[in-house]
Amino acid sequence: MAFSGTYQLESQENFETFMRAVGLPEELIEKGKHAKSVTEVVQNGNHFIFTVTTGPRVQRSEFTIGEEAEFDSIKGGKVKAVVNQEGNKLITKLEDITTVTEFDGDKLINVMTLKDINYKRISKKV
Repeated sequence: MAFSGTYQLESQENFETFMRAVGLPEELIEKGKHAKSVTEVVQNGNHFIFTVTTGPRVQRSEFTIGEEAEFDSIKGGKVKAVVNQEGNKLITKLEDITTVTEFDGDKLINVMTLKDINYKRISKKV
C-alpha cells in the first residue's frame, strides 16, 4: 500500500485534555488548538519521511519500519523508538505515548494515547 501524499488537517478530538495530560503549558495549548497543519508523507519501500508543517513550525521524522529511529518528543527533546507496520497502520511507542497512524483511503488518521486519554487527528489527502 502506498502511503505517500500530502494531507491537510480536517479535525481533531480531545486536543486540550491530551496536551494537558502530557504537561504542555496552557499558552502552547491555546496556540495549538486552532492551528492547521499539513502532513507530507514520502514512502520508499519500508522507509518513510513525515514532514508536518504547522504555521512556522516544521517537524520532520524519518524512519525505516522495524528499525530504531530518533523522533521529536511532544514534551521536547528527542526520543528513540521503533515503528512497526500492521497492514495500513504504523504503530510506535514514544515514551509513555502510543501512536497509531492509519491510512484509510484519502484520510490520514492519527491517534495518540496516554494512559486512558486519546487524541485523534484526521487529515484529508489534498
